[in-house]
Amino acid sequence: MAAHNDLGKAGEAIARKKLEALGYRILATNWRYRRTEVDLIAMDGPILVFIEVKTRSSAVYGQPEEFITPRKEALLTSAAHAYIDLLDHEDEIRFDFISIIYKNEQDYKLEHFKDAFFPGL
Repeated sequence: MAAHNDLGKAGEAIARKKLEALGYRILATNWRYRRTEVDLIAMDGPILVFIEVKTRSSAVYGQPEEFITPRKEALLTSAAHAYIDLLDHEDEIRFDFISIIYKNEQDYKLEHFKDAFFPGL
């Protein structure tokens, strides 16, 4: 597996552990809809949360969350529609970003951006 894939998987594992420690219930990891992958889907109490995790080894070229483009937001929105239909979910939803600067399993910086965007579903 390529180094960037390993980095991404490490970041997703850290994000999952953090969310579970906060009481989130993880429903899906790396859920795919067409060509879109949603890193984590979780319940935060009654709120269905779609989470994009961006992991980088440094912030030299910018913070990880800066690499989430409007196109990615649109793809996440489309995937969210499909997942909401699948669950027949009618309650609140939210889109979060988790940004990780990763050196190793013990040395990383994680930022959680709740309500990172709302597309007007």
